[in-house]
Amino acid sequence: MDPNRGDKTNRDGDISSVMGFSGFGKKARTFDLDAIFEQTRRTAIERSQRALEDRQKEFEMKEVGESSTSVKAPVNTHKEKAAASRKQESDSSSDDSSDSDSEPIGPPLPPQNTTQNNDDEDDDDLVGPPLPPGYTGSMAQSDDDDDDQEDDDDDDNPVKKIPDSHEITLQHGTKTVSALALDPSGARLVTGGYDYDVRFWDFAGMDQALQAFRTLQPCECHQIKTLQYSNTGDVILVISGNAQAKVLDRDGFNVMECVKGDQYIVDMANTKGHTAMLNSGCWHPKMKEEFMTCSNDGTVRTWDVKSEKKHKSVFKPRSYQGKKVIPTCCTYSRDGKLIAAGCNDGTIQIWDRNLSVHTKFHCRQAHSPGSDPSCISFSYDGTTLASRGGDDTLKIWDIRNFRKPVNEAAGLTNYFAMTECCFSPDDKLLVTGTSVKREQGNGKLVFFDRASFEKVYEIEVTNASVVRCLWHPKLNQIMVGTGNGLAKVYYDPVKSHRYVHCCKKKKKKLLKEKHAETLTQDYIITPHALPMFREARQRSTRKQLEKDRLDPRKSHKPEPPVSGPGRGGRVAAHGGTLSSFIVKNIALDITDDSNPREAILRHAKEASENPYWVAPAYKQTQPEPLFAEESDEDEEANDEPEWKKRKI
Repeated sequence: MDPNRGDKTNRDGDISSVMGFSGFGKKARTFDLDAIFEQTRRTAIERSQRALEDRQKEFEMKEVGESSTSVKAPVNTHKEKAAASRKQESDSSSDDSSDSDSEPIGPPLPPQNTTQNNDDEDDDDLVGPPLPPGYTGSMAQSDDDDDDQEDDDDDDNPVKKIPDSHEITLQHGTKTVSALALDPSGARLVTGGYDYDVRFWDFAGMDQALQAFRTLQPCECHQIKTLQYSNTGDVILVISGNAQAKVLDRDGFNVMECVKGDQYIVDMANTKGHTAMLNSGCWHPKMKEEFMTCSNDGTVRTWDVKSEKKHKSVFKPRSYQGKKVIPTCCTYSRDGKLIAAGCNDGTIQIWDRNLSVHTKFHCRQAHSPGSDPSCISFSYDGTTLASRGGDDTLKIWDIRNFRKPVNEAAGLTNYFAMTECCFSPDDKLLVTGTSVKREQGNGKLVFFDRASFEKVYEIEVTNASVVRCLWHPKLNQIMVGTGNGLAKVYYDPVKSHRYVHCCKKKKKKLLKEKHAETLTQDYIITPHALPMFREARQRSTRKQLEKDRLDPRKSHKPEPPVSGPGRGGRVAAHGGTLSSFIVKNIALDITDDSNPREAILRHAKEASENPYWVAPAYKQTQPEPLFAEESDEDEEANDEPEWKKRKI
């Protein structure tokens, strides 16, 4: 007994007498935990023995009814294991720990049981009735384990991660959607096509109408070939059919435009920009202000957003003979250290970003000669390169051994110069699109396993070619651009995230009518529209001619031409204009019938005595004229008749 209990009681009494009440309320209940644990242990033992007897009776009855049957024993669940563990804890708390561990709980297991656990600690933890002799399973299996195993199978199978359960269709136009771009957050989509338009789609603010919030033509009448957001998502790179790339901000306003080079210079390295049509372009994955373009002038150039008057560096692809070849597609590696380009002679050339003269990797027969590769893409681990060729093939390469492809898939029809291929976010699948002729089948989105390169899945998109495909790594959504002007988005409400799934739930916004238009209406009255000003419709031509004869203006006889000098402000027919009148009355009125030579020679004496125009200039150097004198023969010749004179 506590010796301080009496002192504590006296102190409580003193405090109660001072404060004027008898006590501090009811006394708190006390529990005997040892007795409670002992009662729980006995109840558990009785319950387990009763359950054991019932199961043994059922087992004996089944053995009598069936000669050779195997019965599965019930599997211990997590709840039974937890109850057994609590029961063991109660035993250890009530009795001595050494004695309770040595005594088994419940009856012993039958000798027919063939399932034993190798771990001694697990044998000691087994609680419950014995298993029937026909059971050969494992006691560690449960429903939760089966679910975990299914989840593991889903993780191992990349096909089950493809988000294709739902789709939405965005109507870009009627022509081919040749460019797609998603910002890093996935909130905005930009589409461009052969109709020169660039459309902006905002998933966060879009409703079920699925309408673009902005449409513009940044490059006038040039087809849009490539669109790409920067790694920060604040600007967009626009590659079109002209020689100048553009950079727009998120709202579509112009940020910079690359300069055009001098097309009369032979060496393209000495020009400040491209001189021919662009083919492709992309942003640097690490540096937010650098991007790359390739053109029909045979060069790949890198640019800086802050310096639009000149490129940063130039890469010139060359054939085996050293001739110029045209790059049709280009890309950066994932770390930004390598620059790769696919050329129209079927080669793939890779440079170090800091060394622009010689290639670091060069495969001269990557695709068929003369076929334009439409896309090259690096995997997320940076060691694998996928190329989509114009020869209807899809190849995968290991850049560490770049002589021959690791795997190849053929029979993938490609009619477009920008047909795309890309890797899945987990790097286990490779996806590309196929092309079809008009009304001759459906374009497909084909999925290949990266390891075995077998076609594991395909999606029929629409009755047109599949040109662009984009698999966003954060949203787990697939964007597809088709040849009939559609942009489709594939997603799964469970596997995908945000945005597209949210905009499908928003209702269409009803257009509010303006009250001013409903209350008032403006009328436009054309001139002479009222009946009092309207002329009656004539029923016959004869009556109209009779009325015209009575009208003095309509039946006025034309005036005859004026003869003579004219009258009443009118001139004669030959003098209809002022010039003709002057010619008739002044210039042609020549009354002098004298010889013109004599008229000129009248001024000869005065001109010789007082020269004014020509003679003073040649006064000092002008020789005196000497004229031939006429002889007697000439005089006789002059006397001859005209018909005998010699013609000179």
